Amino acid sequence: MTVAQRGAIRPAPWTPVRTGRPVPSTRPETTQGSEETGREGINRREFLAYAWGAALALLTLEGGYLTFQFMMPRFRAGEFGGVFELGPAATLPPVGAVPQRNTQGRYWLYHSEEGVKALYQVCTHLGCLYNWIDARNRFECPCHGSKFTAEGDYIEGPAPRSLDQFVVEVVVDGQVVARTEETDTRIVPPKPPSPDAQIRVQTGKKILGKPRELSPARGQG
Repeated sequence: MTVAQRGAIRPAPWTPVRTGRPVPSTRPETTQGSEETGREGINRREFLAYAWGAALALLTLEGGYLTFQFMMPRFRAGEFGGVFELGPAATLPPVGAVPQRNTQGRYWLYHSEEGVKALYQVCTHLGCLYNWIDARNRFECPCHGSKFTAEGDYIEGPAPRSLDQFVVEVVVDGQVVARTEETDTRIVPPKPPSPDAQIRVQTGKKILGKPRELSPARGQG
């Protein structure tokens, strides 16, 4: 070994210099406060958001259903707004007989040659209750003098149209075979096909009377 070799200074072993910067971690970081719920990709915050949204949707659905129930009340048979079962056609008043008043259903029942009518008992002028006048064989309103035939057709007075009518149905063997129908110019009543046919009045279904200009009885007072 030479003198140069013996006198050479050996370099110190290399050590890393700390710069104060954090050393990157190879482990995935998780957001503080998040917890796994058992499903990959959904944390606790997302789960609570989904649960709150579902609860709000259910509450909205229930509220809408209750509102619908309130807006669409149910009527029992035999009360105004519901169905009135009149029995077989054989028990109807004779054809052309004086109209019969049904105070519970708020209608006048009239059996004509054409069929069966249920005339709403409120005048089409300002809502007064008209009456049947035997001496003149017609309906007359005591408030403003509007007059109508037994068929409900306008005769004279300030009323803008003929009388409104409820829908009458004819039922045979549980099936509706005829009902009150409306055309552009008139309201056509159903005619029972046999004495055994059942008659019912739907007081929840009203057809507005035709304009007085279309009445076949206009000016016949």
